[in-house]
Amino acid sequence: MSTTITVNGEQTTIGDVAVHTTVLDWLRDRGLTGAKEGCAEGECGACSVLVARPGTDTPTEWTAVNACLLPIAGLDGQELVTSEGLGSPADLHPVQQELAVRGGSQCGFCTPGFVCSMAAEFYRSARTTSNGHCDHEHGPNGFDLHALSGNLCRCTGYRPIRDAAYALGEPTADDALAARRYAPPPPPAPTSMAVDGAEFLRPAELDDVLELLADRPDAQLVAGSTDVGVEVNIRGVRKPLVVAVDRLAELREFEFGPDEIRIGAALTLSEIERLLAGRVPLLAQLFPQFASRLIRNGATIGGNLGTASPIGDTPPALLALDASIVLASRRGERVVPLADYFTGYRQTVKAPDELIRSVLVPLPLEPLTAFHKIAKRRFDDISSVAVGYAVDVADGVVRRARIGLGGVAATPLRARATEDALIDRPWTERTVREAAAVMATEGTPMDDHRASASYRSAMLGQSLLRFYTESVAREEVSA
Repeated sequence: MSTTITVNGEQTTIGDVAVHTTVLDWLRDRGLTGAKEGCAEGECGACSVLVARPGTDTPTEWTAVNACLLPIAGLDGQELVTSEGLGSPADLHPVQQELAVRGGSQCGFCTPGFVCSMAAEFYRSARTTSNGHCDHEHGPNGFDLHALSGNLCRCTGYRPIRDAAYALGEPTADDALAARRYAPPPPPAPTSMAVDGAEFLRPAELDDVLELLADRPDAQLVAGSTDVGVEVNIRGVRKPLVVAVDRLAELREFEFGPDEIRIGAALTLSEIERLLAGRVPLLAQLFPQFASRLIRNGATIGGNLGTASPIGDTPPALLALDASIVLASRRGERVVPLADYFTGYRQTVKAPDELIRSVLVPLPLEPLTAFHKIAKRRFDDISSVAVGYAVDVADGVVRRARIGLGGVAATPLRARATEDALIDRPWTERTVREAAAVMATEGTPMDDHRASASYRSAMLGQSLLRFYTESVAREEVSA
């Protein structure tokens, strides 16, 4: 089966390349060397490129992703634009022009990545240059600096880069990439590649994947490849069978019903953030703190749960929301409370022939919620400790409390003892201080390069005190 891709407006064959070849390596082998490898983990953004994806505000949106993580086989039939395709020395793209005139580049290593991430925000249809709103994360032209949270500059400094971002206007009427947003996105192409004993498959339907998993439970499922890509690049993992599930319609469903929210496992975190539109405040706090926009553009909620990492960011929040997951196999489907899903370090109740189909969040939501992430950096970092809160206080008494923890045990877990110390007790500083002492004993934290066990325990107690202080402050403001 021939595999093709449209790069900078020209269709070309992917060719007879290794199944695990990344988009970055494939591009550079073909002379498109603007994108570069700075970390091979999706943390620096030097490899950023644009891909045409299904949009939430327009049929198609230009989405910035890390080329160092995605397998080129996963872009069969898709459209990709690199920094070279945005403009030329004789005809600069508006993003390139603003970076040039405002001194946004010195050595230039990271500049093509910044260009692509900035271009994605430039073409975001919901961005408006007339809102006049300006804060430390948004410019008067509507530019959201989170679009650059996954791009690191090693020499220039960020002020001229920010100035360039805030100087951007609207795309012109003759901008072909802007016009492309209003046409349908390229459909997923059923893909079959086999090279040197390894295979890459993109089945057309969920039933095909489930049949495949029943016969080959050792298959590596891949969606955004933000975790698998690191395993390939850093640890040299080469699974013999890779199965892409990111474009399966059955895994991309979204429904906000009267009793529950159903979130498809293959929806990216960026898509979920836009679809929820702030209706789940706990997740609205989580999203900006989850890695970077570049990662969130690829990372899926099912993938984050499927890796079962004890320091994943979504599990503590989803535990606090009392979420469940739907597991599917050829044998049928079953619903598992997330609190019962994790069984050990990167181990779960999911059978080898099962996959995560969706995440269910029951409604109504608790009125008091928060997500706290303790890390070395504010954004684009891994948690030392993560805590999700969902509490209901009526007439000054805690009626319900759910607290999800990450980074303090071999698995994400509920802070059951702390919840018991709060429920049916007055929501007062004294109660919370007593419960904070209990919370500092939850889990089995360990010493590692991110934090000591004692620090993690101390942060648990401090987090609960902070949550109480913030909730009281909100009540005083609303009163």
